[in-house]
Amino acid sequence: MTHTFSFNHIALSVKDVDESVQFYQNVLQLKEIENTASNSETRWLSLNEGKQLHLIPRPNSEIKINKAVHFALSTSNLDALITNLKRLNIEFFDWKDNPNTIYVRKDGIKQIYFKDPNGYWIEINNDVK
Repeated sequence: MTHTFSFNHIALSVKDVDESVQFYQNVLQLKEIENTASNSETRWLSLNEGKQLHLIPRPNSEIKINKAVHFALSTSNLDALITNLKRLNIEFFDWKDNPNTIYVRKDGIKQIYFKDPNGYWIEINNDVK
């Protein structure tokens, strides 16, 4: 039997769930949605198209991350996002760790990377089709 999969959600362990929700709302304008799975303190944000970001409070857990561990979102207005990052004093990087630099991939797609309050890397690119 062949299985067909579709992406549902990404879940991140976070030190302070309120701080993380505020970050994703301010930086990416993600809207909070109801956690329909449980009455826990885990909070859900919409990534649109039925996809979700789940922020799971783990205040006593160690979070180890490098840039290869990231999630990527695409936007048709990368310039506006960069303007918002600068307004919020959030430094962004290209893949080679050059600060405030846009990386252009071999296929012409532009991308940047920045960290959330827990150190998770987020890629934003303009790969919208």
